[in-house]
Amino acid sequence: MNRALLPQGWPRPKGYSNGIEATGRTVFVAGQIGWTPEGVFVETGFSGQFRQTIENTLAVLSEAGAGPEHIVRMTWYVIDKTEYLAALRDIGAVWRELIGSHYPAMAVVEVKGLIEDAARIEIETTAVVG
Repeated sequence: MNRALLPQGWPRPKGYSNGIEATGRTVFVAGQIGWTPEGVFVETGFSGQFRQTIENTLAVLSEAGAGPEHIVRMTWYVIDKTEYLAALRDIGAVWRELIGSHYPAMAVVEVKGLIEDAARIEIETTAVVG
């Protein structure tokens, strides 16, 4: 069972949780990027790569018998904060479509670059299956 943590008097965050309490089997997903399983970047823009990154993450979770509701933590690495902020509307739409109304603890970090030069975003995920 996973439970979002919201300290008394704190405003409810939008798009993430301050913390998650979880009990169960832990699943760690390596950093996923916006290429297809064949290693091809079909999308060059942030929003398209974000969608593929989430699809890749969900595919790995599925192998462990986990789904989006089991995600407790994500760390997003983006190469351009401005590009990320400009894509928030698209990110929200993809999130609602693929993840739903589940919001894990998250951090977004702007980095100088990623190992794959064409990648715009990389997401590392931890899930706990009860």
